Amino acid sequence: MYHLYSLNFSKYLFQKLLIFSLLLAITSTVFGQNKTSFFQKSDTLNKKRRNAVYITEAAGASIALIGLNQLWYADYERSGFHFLNDNSSWKQMDKFGHAFSSYYIGKMGMDALAWTGESKKKQLLYGATLGWAFVTTIEIFDGHSEKWGFSTGDVLANTLGAGLLIGQELLWDEQRILYKFSFSTSEYAKNNPKKLGENTIQQLVKDYNGQTYWFSINVWSFFKESNFPKWLNIAIGYGANGLPESNINYSIYPPRAYETYRQFFTSIDVDLTKIKTKSPFLKTVFNVFNFVKIPAPTIEYRSNGDFKFHAVYF
Repeated sequence: MYHLYSLNFSKYLFQKLLIFSLLLAITSTVFGQNKTSFFQKSDTLNKKRRNAVYITEAAGASIALIGLNQLWYADYERSGFHFLNDNSSWKQMDKFGHAFSSYYIGKMGMDALAWTGESKKKQLLYGATLGWAFVTTIEIFDGHSEKWGFSTGDVLANTLGAGLLIGQELLWDEQRILYKFSFSTSEYAKNNPKKLGENTIQQLVKDYNGQTYWFSINVWSFFKESNFPKWLNIAIGYGANGLPESNINYSIYPPRAYETYRQFFTSIDVDLTKIKTKSPFLKTVFNVFNFVKIPAPTIEYRSNGDFKFHAVYF
């Protein structure tokens, strides 16, 4: 549902930074005298690193869930567990958001265990499922809230996001299709700032009109004997315009008619992890920020039948 995704995505960014910072603090102390770079993955299981990851993830998830329960759900009446069907809302942009959160929190967990030298089986079992478990737990909270409800559509989206991550690892032992995100401010937020955000930071997680979700396909990984650039991807994106379709606040700004339509994009992208570098630090940075779609020329098709070319789209 709408409010849940906004919270999920902001918590994803917060949690990724929190876990990375705590890992840095804990393991830099533990390995201060180790010749291996902190940012370099361990070739064999490093139990100190593994324990630090598990402790940090458990603490981070617990703090996030307890904080969410106190700061968000405490303001609403509790109820018996119930369901809510919101599958027709927001042109399904919220479902793309759920899948994105599940995919990338899971990828974060998997990468953290890979860094410790943990086996691939345990990376998938305890790391890649982290995103699904986290966002689905929040859905259970919704099911016990009078104002909200448990959305089977959201859980399905969570599962698809985790499935995209785990399925590729099982099939190819790598992520050939990356799930990416881009955002630019839209004109709609000024007419409904409460729901779409009062500033750019809020709009980043609330305004679906400015969000685009991408499946960024690394062509070379499918044709590894070719001379196709390893870092160059073909990206297919989805977005929507004119949301929400009702309840626009015209009390401040003059009214105007907004057309609601879906958007489908084709563009090029860069897989940052395919850029050659010998620096473990840069490899880590590229991996962390690889969820962002690179601005590039883009062709847009709209469900109202229009085409548009963007010299640079983000």
